[in-house]
Amino acid sequence: MKSELVVNVQPNDVSIALLEDSRLVSMQKESRNASYAVGDIYLAKVKKIMPGLNASFVNVGHEKEAFLHYLDLGSHFSSYHAFVKQLLDDKKHLPSISKMKLLPDIDKHGTIGEVLQPGSELLVQIVKEPISTKGPRLTTEITFTGRYLVLIPFCDKISISQKIKSTEEKLRLRQLISSIKPKNFGVIVRTSAEGKKVADLNHELKTLLKCWDDTIAKAQKAEAPALLFEEESRIVGVLRDIFSPTFENVYVNDADTFAQISKYVNLIAPERKDIVKLYEDDVPIFDHFNITKQIKSSFGKTVSFKSGAYIIIEHTEALHVIDVNSGNRTKAGSDQESNALDVNLRAVDEIARQLRLRDIGGIIVIDFIDMNKAEHRQRVYEHMKEVMANDRARHNILQLSKFGLMQITRQRVRPAMDITTTESCPSCFGKGEVQPSLLFTDTLHEKIEYLVKDLNVKGFKMYVHPFIDAYIKKGIFSIYRKWRWKLGWGFKIIPDQSLAYLQYRVIDKKGNELDLKEEKDLESSSTKNKSKTKNRNQEE
Repeated sequence: MKSELVVNVQPNDVSIALLEDSRLVSMQKESRNASYAVGDIYLAKVKKIMPGLNASFVNVGHEKEAFLHYLDLGSHFSSYHAFVKQLLDDKKHLPSISKMKLLPDIDKHGTIGEVLQPGSELLVQIVKEPISTKGPRLTTEITFTGRYLVLIPFCDKISISQKIKSTEEKLRLRQLISSIKPKNFGVIVRTSAEGKKVADLNHELKTLLKCWDDTIAKAQKAEAPALLFEEESRIVGVLRDIFSPTFENVYVNDADTFAQISKYVNLIAPERKDIVKLYEDDVPIFDHFNITKQIKSSFGKTVSFKSGAYIIIEHTEALHVIDVNSGNRTKAGSDQESNALDVNLRAVDEIARQLRLRDIGGIIVIDFIDMNKAEHRQRVYEHMKEVMANDRARHNILQLSKFGLMQITRQRVRPAMDITTTESCPSCFGKGEVQPSLLFTDTLHEKIEYLVKDLNVKGFKMYVHPFIDAYIKKGIFSIYRKWRWKLGWGFKIIPDQSLAYLQYRVIDKKGNELDLKEEKDLESSSTKNKSKTKNRNQEE
């Protein structure tokens, strides 16, 4: 299977698409200025204790107070709390974990009021981003994640990934980490550490320890709430979790991001550094790899798949519901039971893809087409387990009920990705009346002439819908050619599948988007309506 990553860097966000045999199977979208992301560490202050929930609400600076449950304090909270108190009380000296004596673990069945009071200051880490009306979810069990290792302060335990099967390798890694880790720091050895040299693991361990030292140094001088630690690059942070050396290509459309990713890949897999490639074509990178089209066909309420069948995905506050429909199948046979099984098996493939693609989490209920035979229901269940095996998110799948319902729980740490595939009218802006589409080329010509003659902008690119692009460039003596003869050759018109029919955008040679919308563009319809009303009033 050919696996590729395509990284689309835009001014406000970064989208990372995972392709398997050119088919979109996973996509992550991260805002470049997003706050409150998983893994961020804050100095926070307890606002109120909720005994009924055995939890507290904590101020980390978010509009909604963050949630900290007693079970998320971690078993080593006593040692952690003593250290944080010493850290914040003494502003001149940094305490050392290695020199302190770890205290006994806290009671698993204790209450939040026994260990926390309103006004207490804590070092907290975000484990779930704000979702819907809920604020972030926190833990005081701080961790620092690297490619090979996870560092856990206030713990002396070494854990090895269960995916490493070799007993000899497990023993080697355990002995190696024992010899290099400081006292009172725990370490989780990740699967990617298998077969790695001492120097590689030691270098990463020192890097993670420096992150801890920098974090507590900031905490000592900060006032709550304050951000203490975040990934150096959010893009590299996302890439770290999904990157595999088995990728054949990683395409990036931004030079700075290309340098960051190249540096990261060179660090973790030097022999694979050539797979990172800078995409420099004028055509949008997602259009070039046919990702835009796949996004528009894969998101939205209804998703079709082979033989005319389709699924409907609905979201409520509590859960996601997926309904499987056979539609007007072109290859439907005479046996209804076998048809139902065939559609359900195909639906399983698409549903597993959709869960990864949209990053759907929480409770998912799937209504399959009814099947009378128990062995057929078992086949659907086994196939779902098989295709979900590649899903990195923790999940649990239950057998089909007698009503044909399957229940799945899937780890949710960030909001599900929701991409709107319907297009708003770019001409009337929702007012209900549009200017003649025949005049759209005149509008484009006016905009280009304004840029070239009035603003003296050179080297810009205008992106338009592919249909408009085809019309403008039709024939030997095309409209496009006439415009360039008249206005010069310092601009290009390029098709962009992500745009609506009468929509356009202009990018200058530095990569900045130019806003050419005028007040008359936004208010033409409303002005027209006002003039009609005025004329009627005058007639009366």
